[in-house]
Amino acid sequence: MEEKERVNKMGSMPVRKLLFNMAWPAILSMTINSLYNIVDSIFVAQVSEDALTAVSIVTPVQMLIIALSVGSGVGINSLIARRLGARRQAEADQAASTGIFIGILNYLVFLFIGLFLTKPFVINYAEQGTYIFEAGCQYLSIVCIGSVFINIQVVIEKILQSTGNMVGPMACSLTGAAVNIILDPVLIFGWFGLPEMGVAGAAIATVIGQLAGLCVGITIMLRGEHLVEVKLRGFKLDWRIVADIYKVGLPSIVMQSIASVMTICYNAILVVYSTTAVAVLGIYFKIQSFVFMPVFGLNQGAMPIMGYNYGARDRKRLMDTYKEAMKFAVLVMGLGLILFQTAPNHLLGMFDASPEMLEIGVPALRIISICFLPAAFGIITGTLFQATGHGVYSLFISVTRQLIGILPLAYILIRIGGVTLSWASFPLAELLGVSFSVIMLRRLYTREIVTLDEKQI
Repeated sequence: MEEKERVNKMGSMPVRKLLFNMAWPAILSMTINSLYNIVDSIFVAQVSEDALTAVSIVTPVQMLIIALSVGSGVGINSLIARRLGARRQAEADQAASTGIFIGILNYLVFLFIGLFLTKPFVINYAEQGTYIFEAGCQYLSIVCIGSVFINIQVVIEKILQSTGNMVGPMACSLTGAAVNIILDPVLIFGWFGLPEMGVAGAAIATVIGQLAGLCVGITIMLRGEHLVEVKLRGFKLDWRIVADIYKVGLPSIVMQSIASVMTICYNAILVVYSTTAVAVLGIYFKIQSFVFMPVFGLNQGAMPIMGYNYGARDRKRLMDTYKEAMKFAVLVMGLGLILFQTAPNHLLGMFDASPEMLEIGVPALRIISICFLPAAFGIITGTLFQATGHGVYSLFISVTRQLIGILPLAYILIRIGGVTLSWASFPLAELLGVSFSVIMLRRLYTREIVTLDEKQI
């Protein structure tokens, strides 16, 4: 009876209450995760501005690790939620088991990068033999080789989220963040008799934190009953399940990877003019995550609700979830916009900003943050696309916004008006993305959503 009630809450509990119950753990955990990313950079900035620049240069590869793991997890989450909604339990179980296998394969990609490609990557931004080059190589090698923990942890989190269990993933994330925050100053500055490791210490703290988060996730999976069962012993790969996962997951991977590619290319544009500008862009992404992560946490809560009710053909609950999520996203992004417009000096001051960094960074934060409100619409609409099995729509919009929009605009604007004008590429590209989101949303609604049955539960 208890299991049946847990399944049915997706289709019976009032939408606003359900969304809150599902989303708050993910919102809290992702907000804390963004906080530890900020704290990590604050400690690194105390080493030197060059140390901060080194970490900023390799941040896109860290983003790529998250893109591959989270993108795969999105596909797993969406498939499990839809199969549970359609009462196809065996396929939901198989999708969960396949997810662990996919997490291990993802790690092999970054193990290769960590062993063989760190120097070829960093040398594009810093001369060999400089502090930025050496520190960047150290940091990148450590986080890539140690990424096995985060790749599997994310899969476990997405499996739990797909069944409505949001507290377990929160516990994983909070544990990892807490361990990272505690170890950062200890390893960076050499407290308690340990050697002072600088940037390498920050990377090691990150990996140990990810290991701690994974241990919590494994413990949760092994204890208690769950709505899906992960079977590793005797597991046989079903390529149809893999294809179903990547129908949503691959567009999500590419979509999130585009952000990494965009940052790599944007850094290449900026480094010609100023290494400080590269550090400013890195700081922006750290700070803006504190605004965006609550919204991403919201979409983690909203996606299984949308996916379940789409599978159950309940149009009203599907769209009510979309509308409630949109209200919250606009509120959070609006508050973030106010913060970035009114207090950019204070935000940059947390990173021991030099006068040059303030000169570049204050207009950067104010100009880029104009994109926050339209981004709220894009994020929640993209969640609807993914939950209904149309991740390719989100992919198309992301390509349009970040590759067709931001990079060409930045390349042109920086030559017209310098680094400051180049920041305008962000809000201009966001408006382009919103235009295509509206078109795709109308297409999805008229072709599929409007034909769903409205069930009164």
